[in-house]
Amino acid sequence: MKELKLVGLKSHDCHVLMQQLLAVAIQDILPNKVRLAITRLCFFFNAIRSKVLNPIMFDDLENEAAIILCQLEMYFPPTFFDIMIHLIVHLVREIKCCGPIYLRWMYPVERYMKILKRYTKNLHRTKASIVERYIAEEAIEFCSKYIEKAKLVGLPESRHDDTVGSKGSRGLHVITPSVEDLLQAHLYVLNNSNEVLPYML
Repeated sequence: MKELKLVGLKSHDCHVLMQQLLAVAIQDILPNKVRLAITRLCFFFNAIRSKVLNPIMFDDLENEAAIILCQLEMYFPPTFFDIMIHLIVHLVREIKCCGPIYLRWMYPVERYMKILKRYTKNLHRTKASIVERYIAEEAIEFCSKYIEKAKLVGLPESRHDDTVGSKGSRGLHVITPSVEDLLQAHLYVLNNSNEVLPYML
């Protein structure tokens, strides 16, 4: 923090920084024209990653992408531009063909890869280690669901069942009210409800 550097960010963190925080962070730092180009880029990414998209806006978004790239070319040196910057132009067309971005992005896969990488115990055979641990976990999960109702061996049986109000519960008395009691309780609730007061004479 002393060096004011962000270290160890994942791709999703960078995505959130660009969409939400970058436009606010550069407000008083950069010249107006540069700030406007970067802010437009942030708003563009915010618009295309939303879960609900209006097809009428696609042409406007494509034009906006081209204008943003032209502005970036005016204010940034040529070394800033590589093939990745050019791909912004194709994002809207991809949304037209394949639907919203959130259905296809890689963040859930990356998160699950983090879980799988933790399975590695043998660094010389990482893939085999991951597969072995994954299969063991799947087998344990299957067995635990399959033998859910089996009797426990070596453990004392619980005197409580899974259902609420079963015979094993202490201090439980089931009362079945008569029809007359139910009508009386219903009338009491109606007489003491604020919603019913305007209708009472």
